[in-house]
Amino acid sequence: DGVGGATGSSKEHTDTALANSAEVQKGDAPTERKIQRLFRNPELTRKIKICNDFGAGGISVAIGEIAPSLEINLDAVAKKYDGLDGTELAISESQERMAICVDGSEIDYFIAESDKENLECSHVANVTDSGRLVMTWRGKTIVDLSRAFLDTNGVQQSTNIHVAGTSCPGPLSERPAPTLLSQLSSLNICSQKGLGEIFDGSVGAGTVLWPFGGDRQITPPDAMVAKLSLLEGETDVATFMSWGFNPEISSWSPFHGALYAVSESVCKVVAAGARRSDIRLTLQEYFPKLGNDPTRWGLPFAALLGAYQAQHGLRLAAIGGKDSMSGSFNELDVPPTLVSFALAPGKASLALSPEFKQAESMISFVEVSRDADQLPDFAELRQIADALHQLNVDGKILSLHHIGQAGIAAALAKMSFGNHLGAEIDTTLDLARERYFAFLIEHAEPLPAEFNSVGLGKTTEVGTLVLNGEAHTLTELQDAWTATLEPIYPTREEIGDQGSEMVDIALFSASPIPYPRSPISMPKVLIPSFPGTNSEYDSAKAFREAGAEAEILVFRNLTARHIEESLTALAAQIRQSQILMFPGGFSAGDEPDGSAKFIATIIRNPRVADAIMDLLKNRDGLILGICNGFQALVKTGLVPYGEIRDAAADAPTLVHNSIGRHISCYARTRIVSTLSPWLANSELGEIHRVPVSHGEGKFHASNAVIAALAGSGQIATQYCDENGVPSMDIAINPNGSLSAIEGLTSPCGRVFGKMAHTERSGTRVAVNIPGNKHQPVFAAGVGYFA
Repeated sequence: DGVGGATGSSKEHTDTALANSAEVQKGDAPTERKIQRLFRNPELTRKIKICNDFGAGGISVAIGEIAPSLEINLDAVAKKYDGLDGTELAISESQERMAICVDGSEIDYFIAESDKENLECSHVANVTDSGRLVMTWRGKTIVDLSRAFLDTNGVQQSTNIHVAGTSCPGPLSERPAPTLLSQLSSLNICSQKGLGEIFDGSVGAGTVLWPFGGDRQITPPDAMVAKLSLLEGETDVATFMSWGFNPEISSWSPFHGALYAVSESVCKVVAAGARRSDIRLTLQEYFPKLGNDPTRWGLPFAALLGAYQAQHGLRLAAIGGKDSMSGSFNELDVPPTLVSFALAPGKASLALSPEFKQAESMISFVEVSRDADQLPDFAELRQIADALHQLNVDGKILSLHHIGQAGIAAALAKMSFGNHLGAEIDTTLDLARERYFAFLIEHAEPLPAEFNSVGLGKTTEVGTLVLNGEAHTLTELQDAWTATLEPIYPTREEIGDQGSEMVDIALFSASPIPYPRSPISMPKVLIPSFPGTNSEYDSAKAFREAGAEAEILVFRNLTARHIEESLTALAAQIRQSQILMFPGGFSAGDEPDGSAKFIATIIRNPRVADAIMDLLKNRDGLILGICNGFQALVKTGLVPYGEIRDAAADAPTLVHNSIGRHISCYARTRIVSTLSPWLANSELGEIHRVPVSHGEGKFHASNAVIAALAGSGQIATQYCDENGVPSMDIAINPNGSLSAIEGLTSPCGRVFGKMAHTERSGTRVAVNIPGNKHQPVFAAGVGYFA
């Protein structure tokens, strides 16, 4: 909850602001996940008449806007904190609450369905025909307003606006050319990889363009592209999203800043493979406190005119937006800010990424002309954008990149980094100046003559960028590009056990595990979903595609009764299943001091523990744990011991990543042992490229324990390079696991735990990352029972 966050964001902040500051709400991702699950119930969502989230204004807006006449009982509103008075309740904001309007006969149904998803649901208001908004608290009416009054939005106001002229020379004028190294290291162009890896890019198994592409996972795409989320089957339908904004241009001219922001966001989405005409916009605005100063009012006015001119010229509409006019603190003002976000539906099969794909291909340049006022020819921009899309549909483009502020040279460098392919460029064009209305194209065949592109050169196998005879090594350029934010968002932290001794782990060829005594054509898989679990859908989909019957069981813990019922249901379902799978996520938010403790506590419950051991010892069952699930298996002893036991001092464990933060990237892993039925469809030494996403995934054990596990064939998988060589290098072993261990099994091999998310694979997932991303773990587990 937060009280008055939206109100506070619209106030002028001074030296006394902290004395009466607003409390901004804090996110609760596990609860948000539960709401996502609830709203995926098609029977339930069809019964919802109106739905609002508790954003700015809290209850007064989220419920108050649902109907013209309302009676709201504030005492019935669930809250996190006691002691809130009626006013605080009325404006309490939250990131994980929804207000839903349903027929009165459906109230009990909604409460029951919410309970199944471990959510609270309360009847807090009634729609009336009084024409008034009424709120009661502790039996008293504290709000009673006429809707006719509210609908007038107060009184009409007017102000004077003066749009000031721009100074010269501006940021779009000719300037002394910066060096390539300084251009790459500038704050608006430099690498943000360390920041991006904090966020999970693989959950949902729908990311088409990985946030950092190429074999080296470093070239950022121009836009986010993700497939529509399906519980079953595959789709080629994807969403494309990007943004545009430059604070330097906006500070010089809010009109140009907004016009360029809209155009840049559109160009980026076009460069990623979407069709221009499918794009829609949403605008986010942030300006200084306006007061009664006509010149200050001229800032957002000019920006909106610029955004409108770009929309009109591109023939595209804005369908949403948000504004704030409070960006001032005493004499300090934010730059005039209008950020444009461009969104479009499209095809995942047409997604384009900017990293060079192969050596000896051609590189071309195309740019839209600008007039003396630095405004583009929008008709020409529309024509070029549409022509680029058609070239992509015809399969003529290998990679495509919108240049923007970076300039040609820096843009070429970024395209080179991903796959460490160089380029030889020979041109009279200024390689340093910004190119907000230009694209770089990699292609194998000549482009049509009518396209009016300019040939720049070709890609090369050598890791060097040669610009008009001047050579720059890609290593030198990449070092400059990544160094700027490295102290703040590190990517190569030199801490922990990076120099520790690697235990030699030989490939272990095991005899086939005896199959179950009673074959089952469609084994049943039980997938418990705990508060914070986020991979249950991906896991169930993977098992179903492999031929199993998968069931997700939501573990409820709102009350003691919920916990008791969940424990009983979990134990019973385990006894009816052949496979138990603990999926990834962040159970209980990984708080207060370590991940998977919540799951481990549930596993140790006598009823659940007995059912698990019966599955293993008496019914030839299998257990799989990935990421958070692997952590739970290790904490309970199911790996590496094959039984639930108290932790010993020398027991293996999983600890915080060596880099000290969450990591989200793709890692190569090699198959070290075929002891486990889960790896029956894999070959020894086989390499897969699988996403990882965790904060505590570093495997830790003594060298003696590691050697013993290797000798018994229980080390199943290791992080490795492209040649299958394990390493402690963070680029290869992202969490710093000792001896590069990624996965372990029980002595019998039927319990398998691993960190990398094998379930997050699919058609056209992470197409800008090369490698074999399909690891046949689920098919092997299901096939074990055939």
